[in-house]
Amino acid sequence: MRSLQTRRDWLRTAALLTVAGSAGSMRAADSQRDSRWNEAVTKGLNWLSRTQSSRGQWNTQVYPTALAALAGTALISSGSTTTQGPYAREIARASDYLISKSRDNGLIGDPKTDSRYTYGHGFSMLMLSQVLGEEGLLDRREELVEVLTKAVEFSGSAQTAAGGWGYVSAREGNDFDEGSTTITQVQGLRGCRNAGIPVSGKVIENAKEYIYGCKNPDGGISYSSRQKGSSRPAITAAALAALYNAGDYDSEHVPDMLAYTKESLHDISDGTRAFGHWHYTYLYYSQVVYRQGDELWLPFRDRLYDRIVSEQRPDGYWDGQIHPVYVTACNLIMLQLDRGYLPIYQR
Repeated sequence: MRSLQTRRDWLRTAALLTVAGSAGSMRAADSQRDSRWNEAVTKGLNWLSRTQSSRGQWNTQVYPTALAALAGTALISSGSTTTQGPYAREIARASDYLISKSRDNGLIGDPKTDSRYTYGHGFSMLMLSQVLGEEGLLDRREELVEVLTKAVEFSGSAQTAAGGWGYVSAREGNDFDEGSTTITQVQGLRGCRNAGIPVSGKVIENAKEYIYGCKNPDGGISYSSRQKGSSRPAITAAALAALYNAGDYDSEHVPDMLAYTKESLHDISDGTRAFGHWHYTYLYYSQVVYRQGDELWLPFRDRLYDRIVSEQRPDGYWDGQIHPVYVTACNLIMLQLDRGYLPIYQR
């Protein structure tokens, strides 16, 4: 067990190394990007900044925890941290808001006002774990470690017998699970593990087996282990992204899943194959393509980014399903993916 002083020295060194590399990395990444994309990013980030409340959340009424975490992740993707960069104040506020939603049992969210609280919990683990990796203030880092450690424990206890997660914990949801919430938990847990928070290997292995158990002969993933049926391109893309985050590049299942998503999604169509969740679908599929390398990524990126930019509203936001904060956050995460600031999305 590390002594407290040794731990603090390690935290300080990690924070300084992260800050030191930021400016040069951003200049190199932006030199290869269309200026229209960068302008759209700035407008979108500024809109998120303007619409954030003084208490750190966005007044969305729907999924307040999940959308605050997604918006915070979009802001971190710019290279700002809680202490440095043009969006430092906004990231710190969002972090404080999410920390304030941490309950005694480890859940980040409010089950009384959110009937699908595992989304917010997973996205919060993801966002706060990225903050932890870049937080320069020791007292805040220690607070984040405590919150995330409890959050990881809650996720483990909320996992179903089949290895997935549902909209609520397994106990409250009669052991029901489905793909999209499972992927949210896996990415959040991986972010925590990358940041040094202990995560049970058994929990991750069970989740991977759950994903494989939902796989159909065509390579796609079904909605749920209990409701196996037609494959869902969106969930398949999200599952692939989660498997990559879990370090599972070489599974026998991955090539079939990748071929299925490429056939279904690579042309960036509006077809029914996205099941009405275009931004969710491409939030994850863009991560999958980015991991394949520039030969596949660059032409896809150009088409994806040009489309996203063409749909931006004059005030800087994007409109669509669920809420403008949700759509704007998803688009900004995609538009900044190849800037490479968030460890969870890096190659």
